[in-house]
Amino acid sequence: MAVLPLNEQSFEVTVPVLIIGAGACGLTAALTVADANVGVLVLERDAVPQGSTALSSGMIPACETKIQAALGVGDTVDIMTADILSKAHGETDEAMVRAIAAESGPAIDWLVDDHNIELTLVEGFLYPNHSQLRMHAPVSRTGADLIGSFSRAAENAGIDILTEAQVVDLYADEVGRIAGVRLVRPDGTEERIGCEALILACNGFGGNAEMIAQLIPEMSDANYFGHTGNQGDAITWGEALGAAMADLGSFQGHGSVAHPHGILISWALMMQGGFQVNVTGKRFSNEHLGYSEQGRIVAGQPESIAWNIFDQRIYDGGLDFEDFRLAIKSDAVRKAATIDELIEITGLPEDNLRATMAETAALAAGEGVDEFGRDFTGNPALQAPWYAVRVTGSLFHTQGGLKVNDQAQVLRQDGSPLHNLYAGGGAARGVSGPSDWGYLSGNGLLTAVTLGRMAGRAAAIMCGES
Repeated sequence: MAVLPLNEQSFEVTVPVLIIGAGACGLTAALTVADANVGVLVLERDAVPQGSTALSSGMIPACETKIQAALGVGDTVDIMTADILSKAHGETDEAMVRAIAAESGPAIDWLVDDHNIELTLVEGFLYPNHSQLRMHAPVSRTGADLIGSFSRAAENAGIDILTEAQVVDLYADEVGRIAGVRLVRPDGTEERIGCEALILACNGFGGNAEMIAQLIPEMSDANYFGHTGNQGDAITWGEALGAAMADLGSFQGHGSVAHPHGILISWALMMQGGFQVNVTGKRFSNEHLGYSEQGRIVAGQPESIAWNIFDQRIYDGGLDFEDFRLAIKSDAVRKAATIDELIEITGLPEDNLRATMAETAALAAGEGVDEFGRDFTGNPALQAPWYAVRVTGSLFHTQGGLKVNDQAQVLRQDGSPLHNLYAGGGAARGVSGPSDWGYLSGNGLLTAVTLGRMAGRAAAIMCGES
């Protein structure tokens, strides 16, 4: 991956706007450009657009949407901004957080109204640190269905997506203006495509073990539950162009991936009253602080293993999630009619597990104070039959990246924008601050959609003026 001098390089074809990556960010940008009647081409390294979006739970947080209003949810830009800043301990760019929150509602309404992307509001519980119901997702609650909807919308809009096209180099002139790219096909053939504007929507570096070891060493040995194509290309190109970067140690983890099945188990189970124990049968954290930091915490437990414990009420609620139904079909979810059976199916130490079950029941009844600071009184005590899922902690995707402004323009070290380079999603700096504890549920898709829309709008305007 390199930035090559333009010199006398010629291109087989030139398009107004070129986008690298066909995930939620790239396709949001492409739809925005197409709506402005500006030519756009999307380059995707895989045979089918999937990426990190397909591996997600498909939930996009947004405020002041028509969907919220119809259900009487009084969310605002101020409230959403405050929630994001609070989770990140204020250690992020407040102006960008506000700009992204302000963009979120109009973006959701536009996707639903103009491009027939079916989204519903996730009701019944709040994800950690969200003060309002603001998760918009497909009915299935899966990223696979979300990216499928985006792909259909792109097809309906007549957007060209060139698959199996891995971009390896950029071409730039002496002042950093991007003129085009070089891509390689699976059979080794090369193509060079020129552009007036380039949008980087190629995600982060979670799949690059060397970069993880250097920038996020605490997750070097953790299970990676992301797309292997996330190799940090945007960072490599950004460095060569003198771009500013921030929060490269930031990431989204997850403390609930069924092991060894590799299926995401929704954190809704924890928020509705479930809890986690390690292989000693003891709880080890406040499960309500957030699933991102729980990824590192679970990975740090003996054998990097925890058990999710919940009951029939929570099991029934989990059936709303397609991933949970898949986990049931895969025998990752185990049922126990009695505590004796629960001990047998998990292999956990009897005395410790019995003590933990009794303690959590007492906490749910308002008796005592949890040593980890969790309030159990919002949900009833668990009752037989019980269920258990063996899980591990995982790294999902990185949250640091190229600094951008409120038009998603990539910034130089001095704060000035690079001429015609834009970035969004995992390629750009997110809003989660410097570590995993700042990740608010949905931050990844939030910045994918909003920065994708900002980038597409700005690139289309620039091309229209040229």
